[in-house]
Amino acid sequence: MSDLGKQLEERSGNTCEICAATDTLEVKVSLEAYEVPDSPKNVKDTAIFACETCRMQLKGDSEVDPNHWRALNDSMWSTVPAVQVVAYRMLDQLRPEGWPVDLIDMMYMEEDTKQWAEDGIQRGPKIVHKDANGNILHRGDSIVILKDLDVKGSSLIAKRGTAVRNISLVHENANQIEGKVGPTQVVLLTQFVKKTSKEE
Repeated sequence: MSDLGKQLEERSGNTCEICAATDTLEVKVSLEAYEVPDSPKNVKDTAIFACETCRMQLKGDSEVDPNHWRALNDSMWSTVPAVQVVAYRMLDQLRPEGWPVDLIDMMYMEEDTKQWAEDGIQRGPKIVHKDANGNILHRGDSIVILKDLDVKGSSLIAKRGTAVRNISLVHENANQIEGKVGPTQVVLLTQFVKKTSKEE
């Protein structure tokens, strides 16, 4: 087992962090690490320990069985952000069943964790954010502003050459991102920014 697998086994008590399945003498549930898709780069723990049934349905390799996911009644209260993200996304996917709606309303997550969960939910056409050069922007990226920009509703001017780190994406608009220019959180148009490497 990999180091990651050992860490997750220890964290979970060798049980699936979603449905609480565990290996028995009669049944092997094949517990393994599952990397949570669309995870931000600045989050350290982006994997959960999950049984084969959960992993197959999460990956879309087998049909989602709504009854299997009733276990989210318990796992949604996990203190592990990655588990919360998986629970929230699956409850959102199962909204048409009815019962997940109340659970979503009850869930408590830190704002960053909820943003992470939302980042992986596809509602309607996929929105892709691209910089002035056509590079795809992700949450947590760093960018540089390419021209002086007036910030609406303030006297602030976001100067050309200003570096903005750890951006977030405006989900409903592919042309907008958010980030801090000095102490101020501002919305920037993607056509006027250039993605930079983490090192810059």
